[in-house]
Amino acid sequence: MAASWLLSECGLRPLPRIYPHPTTGFASKSSNLFNLRPVPVSKTRNLCPSFKLSYWSKQGNWQLNVAAPVSFTTVNEEEDKESEEANEEGEFFDPGAPPPFKLADIRAAIPKHCWVKNPWRSMSYVVRDVVVVFGLAAIAAYFNNWIVWPLYWFCQGTMFWALFVLGHDCGHGSFSNNPRLNSVVGHLLHSSILVPYHGWRISHRTHHQNHGHVENDESWHPLSEKIFRSLDNVTKTLRFTLPFPMLAYPFYLWSRSPGKKGSHFHPESDLFVPNEKKDVITSTACWTAMAALLLCLNFVMGPLQMLKLYGIPYWIFVMWLDFVTYLHHHGHGDKLPWYRGKEWSYLRGGLTTLDRDYGWINNIHHDIGTHVIHHLFPQIPHYHLIEATEAAKPVLGKYYREPRKSGPLPFHLLGSLIRSMNQDHYVSDTGDVVYYQKDPNLYGGEKTE
Repeated sequence: MAASWLLSECGLRPLPRIYPHPTTGFASKSSNLFNLRPVPVSKTRNLCPSFKLSYWSKQGNWQLNVAAPVSFTTVNEEEDKESEEANEEGEFFDPGAPPPFKLADIRAAIPKHCWVKNPWRSMSYVVRDVVVVFGLAAIAAYFNNWIVWPLYWFCQGTMFWALFVLGHDCGHGSFSNNPRLNSVVGHLLHSSILVPYHGWRISHRTHHQNHGHVENDESWHPLSEKIFRSLDNVTKTLRFTLPFPMLAYPFYLWSRSPGKKGSHFHPESDLFVPNEKKDVITSTACWTAMAALLLCLNFVMGPLQMLKLYGIPYWIFVMWLDFVTYLHHHGHGDKLPWYRGKEWSYLRGGLTTLDRDYGWINNIHHDIGTHVIHHLFPQIPHYHLIEATEAAKPVLGKYYREPRKSGPLPFHLLGSLIRSMNQDHYVSDTGDVVYYQKDPNLYGGEKTE
């Protein structure tokens, strides 16, 4: 059995093992976790050899090759404090180690009624949101003064984001069991906010099927060091300097992320297989029809009025989308792993996602902050996600990271966003379990030895 090592002032020395108690409710024969005392170091080191874990699940035969932990990096005082609070028992939890449970264990813990889709209930949310959207527009147009407009922009942009989330449920099939209803509602909702429904649905499916994979993930995946170094300064600035990353979504729809090619609008894109071309053409046609409608309204109402009623709320929606989707996969106080090769599995990738609390916005955007269970089981309707998450917590144990409670508005998440943008720049070109690294020269800093 391989030894664990600790990097100290005197060099490398072996560290005695501490075997943790099994997750509440069961013991796993597959558990083989290393508990190390975290020691901040100035440079990344590869410390531990890999080991292999195999188990049989009703969902399939999962084979996992695990390297734990691959690296230690310097942490700031805030992250040290979070780590101390999270490890009151003095044990080091390695998030890159394989979990001592299977996907089937999580599924079994979730009540059966959480899987039931109620199309009437789903449609009630659509009706609610559409009524609010038109009501806000009518109120703003009626008063038409500069005291009302900023409040309207924030509220309407947030409601556009809520419409997106309902269309997102249609894309997952969690809206109803009727594919035709899902498609019709999804097209109406997403086209109204200039999102190509099928193009997005297919790429988002790729994101869920490959979550946590360095190369194969589709949404906000890390850049390898080679790709990062190849970017020009303008591209680096746009990707890592706020507010530019929060305005990225429309450009992503047209050209995807650095290192990937294709468009969500083009049926010949690398994103799609041949039998999906008709769906992509349909969605692109619906998007074009909405764009034409907006152009006509510009002539009828005037470009300034359309900018105030639709244009600015649209960009608020884009910022909500980029803000939420980024923080569901980045910004935790402790570095979380990304995988490639044989180390990746659907379960391990899904466990690197994060739940977030958005205060008053939780209900408005349909509890999209309950993201871990959604990523593992996207078929669960949004109105059951909170209950499903509570039921799964005893199984997930430390692999579930309790979100920080929010005030009425999630201003606390701005700090997580800024910290992540400053520190999470690229991952190593090699290794199957990797962590984000920082480029000290990105913002003009001096090189560190």
